[in-house]
Amino acid sequence: MAAIPNLIPLFPLPNVVLFPQMSLPLHVFEPRYRKMVKDALEGHRTIGMTLLRPGWEVDYHGRPPVYAVGCAGVMEQWEPLAHGRYNILLKGTCRFRILEEHAGEPYRLAAVVPQPEEVGDPAALVHARSRVLAAIAKAVDGPKEMVLEPELPSDVFINAVCQSLALEPVERQSLLDCETIPARYARLLEVLEFRSLEQAHGRGGAGTVH
Repeated sequence: MAAIPNLIPLFPLPNVVLFPQMSLPLHVFEPRYRKMVKDALEGHRTIGMTLLRPGWEVDYHGRPPVYAVGCAGVMEQWEPLAHGRYNILLKGTCRFRILEEHAGEPYRLAAVVPQPEEVGDPAALVHARSRVLAAIAKAVDGPKEMVLEPELPSDVFINAVCQSLALEPVERQSLLDCETIPARYARLLEVLEFRSLEQAHGRGGAGTVH
């Protein structure tokens, strides 16, 4: 597991969830987050991506509630633009849990603790991968095929699928919340199977499925 600083800036967004080992391009234009990027580039280059909880619109420019588990990313590439804006590319390093937030900057700072992920039994994960691929192929609105290297380790594979599929932000967050890689496979299967039921029976009857 990659080491991360104990105190990191938070970049809370309403529709973005980063997973470990995945890349995320971002365009940074708000003044507080332009300063966040500038400060991070002068230090550890680490930013903590967190998802805003529903209802964030009321206090977006303040400190609306976020989910407790996020994913730290290191800026691998950055491009300064006009008016202090940036294009950056984050590479996910590890999950973290927020302990408490600190004042002192226009952007949000938090004390965090890393959340390691247990990979589990390799043989069981091979079976889980085949089930995930079958569930994706069965989805009416899913991709006809997924171009993924068969040699990808099981954790990289599931994280790539979780970040690339067209999922709701809260669904992605529930996947990031999983504390083990086998649990993430199981959770994604639940999401995909529920969507298949919705497509088969219509969203109007989705409330009867539990």
